[in-house]
Amino acid sequence: MLSRVANCLYWMSRHTERAENIARLVDTNLQLLLDFRNLDEERVSQHWLPIVQATGDEAAFFQLHPKATGESVTEFLIFQQENPNSLVQSICQARENARMVRDQITFELWEELNRLYLFVTSPEARHVWRRSPSHFFEQIKASSLQMIGITYATLLHNQGWHFTQIGKFLERADKTSRILDVRHQTLPERGAPSAISQAEALEWSAVLRSCSAWDAYKSIHGAEVHPKPVTEFLLFNEDFPRSVRFCAGELNTALRRISGVAEGRFVNDAEKLAGRLLAELQFSTVDEIFSRGLHRYLDELQLKLNSIGDALFSSYFFLSFAGFDEEQFVQQEEQQQQIRP
Repeated sequence: MLSRVANCLYWMSRHTERAENIARLVDTNLQLLLDFRNLDEERVSQHWLPIVQATGDEAAFFQLHPKATGESVTEFLIFQQENPNSLVQSICQARENARMVRDQITFELWEELNRLYLFVTSPEARHVWRRSPSHFFEQIKASSLQMIGITYATLLHNQGWHFTQIGKFLERADKTSRILDVRHQTLPERGAPSAISQAEALEWSAVLRSCSAWDAYKSIHGAEVHPKPVTEFLLFNEDFPRSVRFCAGELNTALRRISGVAEGRFVNDAEKLAGRLLAELQFSTVDEIFSRGLHRYLDELQLKLNSIGDALFSSYFFLSFAGFDEEQFVQQEEQQQQIRP
């Protein structure tokens, strides 16, 4: 497979996943506000600012907006054209990558992605958003899930398929870690609180809902919410498809399907780093994480995920671009990754 094709399939899948996760995060936080009443301006800012910080786009946000309000944050994360990681821009970039490899994807996948693109770039999207943000997000999430199903059911499960899986699970692991980090300011620097307030319980429930994990979590832990079991579930559960461990396992498998290298061996840095991350997740405990500090651990985890993305770029995408405007391509690649400051 040509490296350019693999690169486009990878980013098509990754940007689609990014848009869905932004929709989940913003939708859940809008609904969470309904549980809190009489919030002053400072409290509203404290509610929305961590959302921007979690995406890694805080510096870009304050270049465009003076302060974090519900209106400014949602505009930045959903519609802002100057934000390359906004929901609309992510869908536009996914569609552009798909257009460049139109002959490598099926008509059904292109049709659904193009339909979503036409919706979010049309005046209708703004009208739906104003009438019902929840309905707007439902359309985004439903379309994303439909594309996941179409990809699985209609694409050849060859190298191209594995690159779409890598993009999806690398982005999903990154976003799960960022969503989990949203409420780290309510925790001590090290260790876990013995008890949390009702308001904090609502916030941690929102973390689960942002990852579509509430029902799955309740089936194991019941309705009691506490930072430790929530963290353990979202990081280490091997059966939940949005946990970091599950994503790392699928990422590791896809990389080895491409190269044909058996488990326990590696032929490039991407495989080495992915295998190492999976092993760390398999043999870590939630108590160890809280003893080090959850925020510190998640920062390091996001750097490891970025390193896997960089290694993947060097191993499979970069070499074929020698002599073809290398500097511009590298800049575009770096822009597409969200790097936490």
